[in-house]
Amino acid sequence: MDHYTTRNFMLTESVGFRIVKARNLVVAEMDAALKDLDITGQQMGILLSLKQGVATTPFELSKLLGIDTGLMTRMLDKLETKGLLERSRDAEDRRVVNLHLTAKGLETAAQIPEVAPHVLNARLRKFTKAEFAELNRLLRKFTDD
Repeated sequence: MDHYTTRNFMLTESVGFRIVKARNLVVAEMDAALKDLDITGQQMGILLSLKQGVATTPFELSKLLGIDTGLMTRMLDKLETKGLLERSRDAEDRRVVNLHLTAKGLETAAQIPEVAPHVLNARLRKFTKAEFAELNRLLRKFTDD
């Protein structure tokens, strides 16, 4: 079923516009809240993914977070420069780069749960529990997760 046609399509009323606007709001608010930790919202995703063992290589992170490999490399460079992570070559396959959080990276990642929920809860304050569950369900459906 087509929900949009050339006749009814309006940029500011499109799902894509609303998703991008919502993302930009959350990113700006998260970046501001994480400023004291000297990381951004995107960097938060990398740190938490590594801490939780969800991803351990740049490729896995790129796929999980929906970030192209070029941008991922630049973000990993910044995190490495800040002393938050280290790269190492895989012993069995030298083409594979493994990522590990440093002690500083683990400390920073441990502080994120003290910050991020406040940002998200503030944005979701007008939602009922049922609306929150439905939003999550619909976003998973939209992203095929």
